[in-house]
Amino acid sequence: MDRIFAPWRMSYLQGNDEPLVEVAPGESLFSALSALKDDAKTGILYRGEQSFVILNAYPYANGHLMVLPHRVVDDLVGLNKDELLEINQLVKSAVSWLKIAYQPQGFNIGVNLGSASGAGIPNHVHWHVVPRWSGDTNFMTTVGNTRILPEALDESYRRLTAIIAANPPDLS
Repeated sequence: MDRIFAPWRMSYLQGNDEPLVEVAPGESLFSALSALKDDAKTGILYRGEQSFVILNAYPYANGHLMVLPHRVVDDLVGLNKDELLEINQLVKSAVSWLKIAYQPQGFNIGVNLGSASGAGIPNHVHWHVVPRWSGDTNFMTTVGNTRILPEALDESYRRLTAIIAANPPDLS
């Protein structure tokens, strides 16, 4: 029998994860993380003028990224043209970076607007960019409601920051 060990997940499973930041009224978790200015600790991979790219702390797959505006906005309607343009340019770049890093066979890219849609942080709109492979939804995901990630987040961060440094986004 094969065994899969992920000891770093126990704290999360037991509900003992310590939050990295305190979120002030009117702020979002994302803006609080961005304000820390410790990108390695927060998983922020790239900062643009209007938006940024961050690793998902609870990913569906290795390389699960999110792209979001710096400004706290809860809906697409509240974004201005510059924010929309840069976000979409960064979503395109994220796909490129993930192709280099993980050679996925496909992607899920989406936005959940509001709690009813499944948005975990509904007050700050964000795009999910999730690399996918044939067979990555297996019995563990379907029956056990468990995802297996073969790479720790800090290793994903190191891998992706090196790729981003060599392949910066074209935001012109």
